[in-house]
Amino acid sequence: MERDPRALRRDEPPGGVAGWPDLADNPFRADRERIVVSPFFARLGGVTQVVSAAGSGLLHNRLTHSLKVAQVARAVAERLLASPGTAELTAKLGGLDPDVAEAAALAHDLGHPPFGHLGEGVLDRIARHRFGLADGFEGNAQSFRILTTTDVRGPSVVGLDLTAAVRAAVLKYPWARLHWPQPHPAAMPNPPRGAAEPADLPGTGSSKFSAYSTELDDLLQARAPFAGRLEDWQQTVEASVMDTADDIAYAIHDLQDFHRIGVLQYAPVAAELGSWLAHALDLAALDAAELAAEARRPGRSLELLRRRMHVRDAWIVDDAAFAQAVSRVRAELVDGLLASGFDGSIEAEQTTAAFSAHWTSRLVGGVVVLEEPGSRSGHVALRQEQWHEVQVLKFVHRQFVLLRPELALHQRGQASLLTTLVDALDAWLGDRDEASRLPRRLHDLVELAHAEYARLVADAPELLVGATGEPVSGVDAVRGLARGRAVIDFVASLTDKQAVSLLDALSGRSSQPWSDSFVL
Repeated sequence: MERDPRALRRDEPPGGVAGWPDLADNPFRADRERIVVSPFFARLGGVTQVVSAAGSGLLHNRLTHSLKVAQVARAVAERLLASPGTAELTAKLGGLDPDVAEAAALAHDLGHPPFGHLGEGVLDRIARHRFGLADGFEGNAQSFRILTTTDVRGPSVVGLDLTAAVRAAVLKYPWARLHWPQPHPAAMPNPPRGAAEPADLPGTGSSKFSAYSTELDDLLQARAPFAGRLEDWQQTVEASVMDTADDIAYAIHDLQDFHRIGVLQYAPVAAELGSWLAHALDLAALDAAELAAEARRPGRSLELLRRRMHVRDAWIVDDAAFAQAVSRVRAELVDGLLASGFDGSIEAEQTTAAFSAHWTSRLVGGVVVLEEPGSRSGHVALRQEQWHEVQVLKFVHRQFVLLRPELALHQRGQASLLTTLVDALDAWLGDRDEASRLPRRLHDLVELAHAEYARLVADAPELLVGATGEPVSGVDAVRGLARGRAVIDFVASLTDKQAVSLLDALSGRSSQPWSDSFVL
C-alpha cells in the first residue's frame, strides 16, 4: 500500500520505510521527537531571544520561546479541527495535523545564530559582502538547512530525515531569496510578508526566505504533496498555524519579560497610547512632514504605525478596530499590568501569569481559517479585532524595548564580536600550517559545503548568480563559496556564550585549552 505522500521522508520510496528506531509509531510524532533530541534544539537554551539573559531565569531564550510557540500552535490546530466545517476545509487545502504544527513550531528557530536577530543581520552582511554568497544568511533558511542537511541524526547522516509535511510546515517563507519560484513573489503587486526586496538593499532579493539554493531540492520535495492545492508562494496550513502561533507568543511573552525586569515602564507607554487616543483626529490631520518633525512627541509613533498599516495591510486594517485595540491594550497592559509594577512577590507573579493566560486565550480564540486569503495573509489568520491587538502589542515592544539606546549599545558590541570571530575562523581556514588542527566540525562543514557547491556549479549554476549577474565557475570559486558557507554555518551553530568563549580562545584571552565538544 502506497504511503501518504505527506508522511514520506527524504529519499524514501512510496512503499518503503526508513530504518529509524523511533519511540513513536506516528511519523509526525516521531518527527517531533527527532527535533527535541537534536543538539541544535538544546543549544537554543543559550541563544538570545531579544537580549542575553546573562544567567537570569527571568528572560526568554530561543528554547523557552520555541516551547511556548509549540504550545500555542498545538492549541490553535486542535481548536480549528474542532470547529464545524474547518476540518473539511483544511483537508482540501492540504491537511492539518496538530503533531505537524507542533513539530514545526519546535523547529522554527533552530537556525537563529548567537545574539538573535542582531546576529542574523551581521552574518547576512558578511556572507554576501565578504564571501560572495548570493543567498547570504537568513535564520529561517538556516533552520531548514539544519533540518535537511547539517544535523546528522538521520539514517543517511544528512539532516533529520523528517516527513514532507513537517519540512513544508517549517517553510514560513516558502521561496528562495532570488531564484525560486519564477515569477518570484517579490515581483507581485502586493508581495507576501517578507518577500519584498528591501528598498535600501536593491538587487539582494527577498528580505525573508526559507531555503538557500543548496536546499532548494528539499523545498521542492517537501512541497510536492501540496501541488495544485496551494500557490507556490503560499504557506501550508500547518506552516500558517506555526506562523500565527509565533506572532501570538512574541506579542505577549517578550512584554512579560521586560515588565519583570523593569525595562517596560508605565509612564512612557501610557503617554504614547493615551495621547493617541485623546488626539487621534488631530494626529490624522497632520501631513507626513509635520508628523516626522514631531516624531518624539507622545502619540506620533502610534499614528505612524496606523498609516503604515494602511499602506501594507489594506486587506484587513480598519481605523475603528485599531482605536479599539489601542484602548484594550491601554486598559489591560498599561493600566492593568504595568501600573502595578513588578516587585518579585507572589501577587506580582500571579498578575503577570494572569495577563499572559488571558491574552493567549483571547488571541488563540481569534484564529480562523480563510479559504482564499490575500497575498499578505496565510490560510490561518487572526480575526480583524485580534489582528489589530497583536499589531499594537508588537508596537509597544518595538517602541519601548527594541529602540532603547541601551540595547543599541549592547548590540554594537555583539556585532563587533561576531565579525571578529568570523575573521579569526576564516584566517584559521586559510593557514596551511594549521589545516590538520582545524576544529573537526568546521572541517566537516567545509567538505559538506564543497560537495554542495560543486554540484550546483555542475547542474544549476544559475542558482549561484547574485546581483552582479556574474556566473560562478572554477575550482577556486567553489572552494571560496564552500569556505564562506562553512564558517557561517559554524558560527551560526554556537550559543551566545560559546561565541564569546571561542573568540576569547582565538584571541589568547583564555587559559583553558579544552572547549565544548559540540564546537570543536
